[in-house]
Amino acid sequence: MALLLISIGLLAGCAGEQSALSGGGQESDRTLLLTIILTAGSAVIFLLVIAAIAAAFFAPARVKRWLASNNIVIWGGIAFPTVVLSALLVYGFLALGAGPANSTTAAGDPLRIRVDGLQWWWRVTYLGDDGEAIESANELRLPAGRTVQLELTSSDVIHSFWVPAYAGKVDMIPGRTNTLTLVAEEPGIVRGQCAEYCGGAHAFMAFSVVTMDPADFDAWLAEEAGSAALTGTQGERAFLQAGCGGCHTVRGTSARGSVGPDLTHIASRRTIGAGLLPTDRNAILTWLKRHKSLKPDNLMPAYDMLSAEEQASIADWLGQLE
Repeated sequence: MALLLISIGLLAGCAGEQSALSGGGQESDRTLLLTIILTAGSAVIFLLVIAAIAAAFFAPARVKRWLASNNIVIWGGIAFPTVVLSALLVYGFLALGAGPANSTTAAGDPLRIRVDGLQWWWRVTYLGDDGEAIESANELRLPAGRTVQLELTSSDVIHSFWVPAYAGKVDMIPGRTNTLTLVAEEPGIVRGQCAEYCGGAHAFMAFSVVTMDPADFDAWLAEEAGSAALTGTQGERAFLQAGCGGCHTVRGTSARGSVGPDLTHIASRRTIGAGLLPTDRNAILTWLKRHKSLKPDNLMPAYDMLSAEEQASIADWLGQLE
């Protein structure tokens, strides 16, 4: 039964966009190799111990005497574990690039992205060398093959940033900035998740990571820096009149709130609600109507005073902000 439960747990992570066993970057490749070595080595040692126990019960008397000798205790019980564990420790440091000699960290001209964890969403800010800051939310876009330096922090409680396809998890601690350096090798889409329990909606605190060709990424980032393309509509007026701009920013409008996610280009993101629903007009309308039941404990007010027509016009407007 124990082996069955362990197998089910392992198989659950074998495939999919949040697989812990599908290396897609330098950090995750090294971690996966180390995991395979540790798993294979521990399996061999486990079998040896089981064989020794079986021999102690069923082997001839001379074998039992040999197993009980001081040499077995000294070499098998003291020397062997000391040598093996020391070798694995050194290999682990080398394989994971621990310390200042990390080759990934040493790669030049990294792209800097600040990720701030909040209950229960992600503020993502792309930092330019000229001091420019381009804010997005709940989605991370990366250029393939380029070193990316993630500056991870939290504005409320402890969260943990985890994209298993690219790197190991790193805690996000209020008042402190931890740095994760990674390289996504190929274009593709994977999923990340908060890996530290952070309150009621923790399980619904996910995000997409979209790795793009460098030229496509540069074009996307330039467009992301721009303002909302659609203004002066009924949906915009309903959005502002309802007070949504007190919590959300939509660049190019009077909405300048910083409590909630930046919505300037919400329609270009893969999901809304931090990985909860695929982004389209109907999903946005569903979120406006049912977000308290879809994502319990989220901090957005219910806005029950909005009429069905106002909700529909806001969803139509937001659904066009690409």
